[in-house]
Amino acid sequence: MANETELTFEEAMAALEDIVGQLEHGDVPLEQAIDLFQRGMKLSQLCSQKLEQVERKIEMIVDEDGDTRTKPFGADFEENGGERA
Repeated sequence: MANETELTFEEAMAALEDIVGQLEHGDVPLEQAIDLFQRGMKLSQLCSQKLEQVERKIEMIVDEDGDTRTKPFGADFEENGGERA
């Protein structure tokens, strides 16, 4: 398998789901379960980092008073106390 940092978000999520499935099944030897858990934690962190990167890149185009400007995605949500405008 490719280096984990080279995985796409979708590949990392699929690998994480596979690990969770193996651990939930319950017939994995303890040492292997620990290794799977550690790999799952790394994949979880990778997914979180990739989501944060995408979140920073997403911007909404907002038309206010005839001026078009960009504003971070989710800004309306945060300004309205967690409610969509």
